[in-house]
Amino acid sequence: MPYPGWRAAFVRYSQGSRNARRSNRTKARKHDALLLNDDGTLTSRGQTIIDHTPAGRFGRPEELLSTLLWLCGPGANFVSGVVVPVDGGFSAFSGV
Repeated sequence: MPYPGWRAAFVRYSQGSRNARRSNRTKARKHDALLLNDDGTLTSRGQTIIDHTPAGRFGRPEELLSTLLWLCGPGANFVSGVVVPVDGGFSAFSGV
């Protein structure tokens, strides 16, 4: 396996268990029960995530698109073995 593929697999494996315990910073419907009360307000877990996210909100799925297009396009031809966090600054400011 070439180095970029190996590196991506290693990073994915090594972060897998930690990421499984964390909620995704992009709120999807599957996270609603963990992050939102029935009345639409944030649960304590949801509020904790927002409090530790400099952007002050959950990401929207469409906000991943520009990073995806960059990684798949010619601008990333020389990029390999990198993890690009798209999390509103959560990983940089939450001690993760």
